[in-house]
Amino acid sequence: MTKKHTIILQPSGSRGQVDEGMSVRSAARELGVEIESICAENATCGKCMVLIEEGRFEKYNIDSRRENVSPVSTEEAAYFARRPKLLKDKGWEVGQVRLSCQCKIRGDVLINVPEESRGNKQIVRKSATERAIEVKPAIRKYLVTMTPPNLERPIADWERLAKGLETSMALVRGTEEKLPRWYELGIDYQCLRTLSKTLREAKWNVTVSVWQDKEVIEVQAGYVEDSYGAAVDIGSTTVALYLCNLRTGEMLAAESEMNPQIVYGEDVMSRIQYAIENPDGLEKLHKAIISTLNKLLKQAAHEAKIKMSEILEMVLVGNSTMHHVLLNLHPKDLGLAPFVPTIHRSMDIKARELGLHINPSGNIHVLPTIASFVGADTSAMIVAEEPHKQDENWLLIDVGTNAELILGNRKRLVCTSTPTGPALEGAHVEYGMRAAPGAMERIVIDENTLEPKYKVIGVTGWNTDHAEFKGQVKGICGSAIIDGVAELFRAGIVDSRGKFKQGLDSKRIRKGESGWEYVIAWAEETSIGRDIPMTQQDVRQIQLAKAALFTAARTLLNRSGLESPDKIILAGGFGSYIDKEKAMLIGLIPDCELDKVYAVGNAAGDGARIALLNVEKRNEIDGVTRKVERFELPTDPEFQNQFMLATSFPHMSEPFPHIAHLIPNRKADPMAKNFMSK
Repeated sequence: MTKKHTIILQPSGSRGQVDEGMSVRSAARELGVEIESICAENATCGKCMVLIEEGRFEKYNIDSRRENVSPVSTEEAAYFARRPKLLKDKGWEVGQVRLSCQCKIRGDVLINVPEESRGNKQIVRKSATERAIEVKPAIRKYLVTMTPPNLERPIADWERLAKGLETSMALVRGTEEKLPRWYELGIDYQCLRTLSKTLREAKWNVTVSVWQDKEVIEVQAGYVEDSYGAAVDIGSTTVALYLCNLRTGEMLAAESEMNPQIVYGEDVMSRIQYAIENPDGLEKLHKAIISTLNKLLKQAAHEAKIKMSEILEMVLVGNSTMHHVLLNLHPKDLGLAPFVPTIHRSMDIKARELGLHINPSGNIHVLPTIASFVGADTSAMIVAEEPHKQDENWLLIDVGTNAELILGNRKRLVCTSTPTGPALEGAHVEYGMRAAPGAMERIVIDENTLEPKYKVIGVTGWNTDHAEFKGQVKGICGSAIIDGVAELFRAGIVDSRGKFKQGLDSKRIRKGESGWEYVIAWAEETSIGRDIPMTQQDVRQIQLAKAALFTAARTLLNRSGLESPDKIILAGGFGSYIDKEKAMLIGLIPDCELDKVYAVGNAAGDGARIALLNVEKRNEIDGVTRKVERFELPTDPEFQNQFMLATSFPHMSEPFPHIAHLIPNRKADPMAKNFMSK
């Protein structure tokens, strides 16, 4: 019998057992991951490059080593020898980077497929939304014309410029002040180093960029009207960057990419664990995100036809773990009780200190974190949606591998977070995958025939509409996973506890290798040559994820003395694509009037953009976050009981009147009394 090994492919999250001796490219294809190649696997095109990751990956229970694949072949060595600049630019070394067509599996291994090698590019659903933003940037430009120095007035260049700014900035000295107001201005050291040369080349006529009316960060020759800034949402799964004109507020470019840290763990706890267990773990995580940010900045600047040095400010947001890794702060204490972050307050840092390739004097503003796992992305969501200015009680949920929740109004805001795991994004589901061409994104099951129909990313219409679907399907992405579980329940294929019912008349319901399952697509409909089912284990994974999210919401509602929210706002790329009715049907979100459930897209990215363009919003959110009440779920004595109640569809005891018509014969679960508070 051929020996088998575990192979994990990131960032797709695909994994499985493959035969020893199989090439990485063939193994990837078998697992539904396409890797580019145009040379018939002759090691000449280099399109199929992959990275072999080393270390202990506790989440997957594997030790990945370069020795677990075949040695570098002569053909590979020759290919890389001809391209030393490629390796230098990427920071790769031979052995770490391999040609997947030549590299053979000899043991368990975790493989990173770089963006340029992916046959099916990930669809990153973090587009910006149209918002009315009052433009009040932190950076303002002033035109200053000076008289050149002479022997009668040999005033230093900086003091001469600062004195000139006094008029441009309307810095009027009060009668009680001993020093002129311009004396309070500062100048960034990097800017100071080139000041004398710039002033003389410009013949003493310059445009000065001043940050927060406190510090000069750029001096340009002549009259320059525009400045540029970037807002970035660093998610656990995806990174989205928006380049804006700071004068007009116009968005000039939007770029996004998978977060490269996925290689080291799909959720935040896995990455914290990786940083703890590997001496260079934090360094790898930090360098990975900085490299990606620089790549996105370069792409955005090219799109907008500007120089990267013209970008003078960035606003960055992310969850608490992403926040710490970005700032090169060790996240160790976030992963250990009592889960304390290094800092909550907002920060301003010079771009050069983080290694970001914008103007080195440019400012990086990081919004405040709120609680252990309620980060700067939640602060940005508050900036965008403004629950603190409402009379109604709003529940804001950013759905991801870690869900953050805010509940309340102008009188009181409470927050919490909960790990939902990556199942909602396709991982830990047998044929789950992230949103990419070939992924099912919608599923409906006929409750009479028990036959399914589905939509696939990249193909128009439903599979029942035309024959074009043959050979198109690769797997199931997050929105279809929610659909699939909800439809299994609605059609009566699984019961309220998530168990497959026996004796139903359908060839699609069968007993597979890991238990009962329902086949959504037959092998001839797929590009992987295998049936694609939803299994009992898949349903269980969704039960655990949705129970965690619902319990977090119920905890906040209970603490606020509320039965249900007045409005539910679903944020994040994933939250925008799930069907709200089906999400409520399985109990992912609390019961609420369906027309009061809204998806708002990437609210964290929008909030970052608002904070970039309006400096007053930064001060506002600093004040709001200090007043938000935090609830840590692990300390709640009722958490376990509430969690068990929430594992049922839609819930073991709550009535869910707004979706009751979808489950007309629902009966009370006799087990509920065992978990309900006395």
